[in-house]
Amino acid sequence: MNPATAAALVLVDELIRGGVRHVVCCPGSRNAPLAIALHRAEAAGRVALHVRIDERSAGFLALGLAKTMAMENVAMENVEGTRQGRVAVVCTSGTAVANLYPAVLEARHSAVQLIVVSADRPPELVGSGANQTTVQHGIFEPLVSTVDFPVAERRAGQNAAWRGMIARALAERDMPVHLNVPFREPLVPDEETDWPESLAGRPDGAVWTEVTRLDEVETSILDTMGAALLNRLEPRTLVLICDAPANQVAEAAEVARRIGWPLLVEPPADATGMELPHGTLLLNAAGAGIGAALRPDSVLVVGRPTLSRGVSRLLAEAPEVHVVGSPRDWADAQYVARSVTPWLSVEAVSLLEKQADLADRASGEFAASWRAADEAAGAALQGVLAAQSWPTGLQVARDLVAALPADSLLFLGSSNPVREVDFAARRRTDVTLLANRGLAGIDGSVSTAVGAALAFGGPSYAFLGDLTFLHDVGGLLVGGQEPAPDLTIVVLNDDGGGIFSLLEQGAAEHAASFERVFGTPHGADLAALCAGYRVPHELVRDAAGLRAALRAPVGLRVVEVRVDRHALRGLHQRLYAEVNGAVRALAADS
Repeated sequence: MNPATAAALVLVDELIRGGVRHVVCCPGSRNAPLAIALHRAEAAGRVALHVRIDERSAGFLALGLAKTMAMENVAMENVEGTRQGRVAVVCTSGTAVANLYPAVLEARHSAVQLIVVSADRPPELVGSGANQTTVQHGIFEPLVSTVDFPVAERRAGQNAAWRGMIARALAERDMPVHLNVPFREPLVPDEETDWPESLAGRPDGAVWTEVTRLDEVETSILDTMGAALLNRLEPRTLVLICDAPANQVAEAAEVARRIGWPLLVEPPADATGMELPHGTLLLNAAGAGIGAALRPDSVLVVGRPTLSRGVSRLLAEAPEVHVVGSPRDWADAQYVARSVTPWLSVEAVSLLEKQADLADRASGEFAASWRAADEAAGAALQGVLAAQSWPTGLQVARDLVAALPADSLLFLGSSNPVREVDFAARRRTDVTLLANRGLAGIDGSVSTAVGAALAFGGPSYAFLGDLTFLHDVGGLLVGGQEPAPDLTIVVLNDDGGGIFSLLEQGAAEHAASFERVFGTPHGADLAALCAGYRVPHELVRDAAGLRAALRAPVGLRVVEVRVDRHALRGLHQRLYAEVNGAVRALAADS
């Protein structure tokens, strides 16, 4: 057995022992040992292998798989003996590695572990001008550290080192890991099977080194910290849940419900029993600030706010802001946080109950004011949409979420789609939401949605803008031997960058430059593009057609809805005016 084959077999075996359940592999020469080892592992039923020809799409496909696997991990985390499902992406050397950078950045800022395994040239070729050779160590730094493997040699004493390095690299679960593996030729297996030492791992499929994380120790300490946080918050507290792990979202939402604090939720966070579905719309409409009846004395922020200027304004004006998030990189872009607490659970409420009466922890009048304002905002929204011809993005978002089958998944593209769902759609507890909000880029969205659908296993959908779709149209390319997702991609096509219409550059005084450098009309024929990828395409023109197109998806499909981008700014101005007027009228009557 040659050294490259031996090292690849051990690395693949230990990654699988470490919980890797899906691997996305891109074809190449230098990573041939890994590709062949992965193919063997798939044939043995040990791992699900996905092959993509474009590393950028492959990275985001792996990210989508990892995001969905992370949700499953939350559901299984209390099951004794359950090993978390992980995802790896494997590529060859050179620019292939660089093409993974956008997905790695998104994973890092989303606190998702993405395992990048890059093949490399041996050290003596780096800097020599050799083909497809660059400095791959630290290519993702400073956000992700690289673990450089030694070049495999035909000698004893390497199996333990290879396996131990994998175990050490996988110890960090909430950020990407880069494993850089140099191989010398030959790169494909030979006829020999002997090796100077046993290449076996630990008995019974165990990992080489079991690592206990600090956050798995003394959870009671975290609950005590959470109770101390709750004790600091005022009765007029507003809870804002944003992009955060699903288990943290569920716990924080239950805390708000138990105490009686009003709750706002930004997608993709999904909180069962959410009280204020139109709260963020209300905040955005209130350009001059919310009235005294709604003004909180403290705001509790769970996760990362990424969608709304109204939310940013609220945080800037609040007397006190407290954050639940990682002490390493908590979300506080305006530097207003008074405290940061790593975890908040319902157990913290139980501890608080032992210290004081919960009835004193929340203002019933404050919560009632928010509920009334939320209802007024919702009624204003429905009035504006009822007077508007279909389709607009807000109407499509509302109708799309309402028509999804139970127990389905919806991936939301950045820019307008996620915000339109936030404003107009009634949240559903039987629909799982996902989005790339780590850096909120539009790149890789088709591939992320495909990966999420493959891991989800049920009816899956994506809601994307046209530029987001075009940016990753290559994600539609799924080879004939690859598993195909049951995914319907709804593309809201306004022929350009609609979100810029809602920003300062969309004002009339900037009209001369707007279309060229912001609107960017493209005139692309989405049906022809889909035909080139052999993906079914359907153009819908009314709400009934959309509902029919959303019936349980079979295979990969694209549904296009064409909307008028030029009417977007006026629609939102009318909506904000109606919502703001309704809320102010309510305040005047009270």
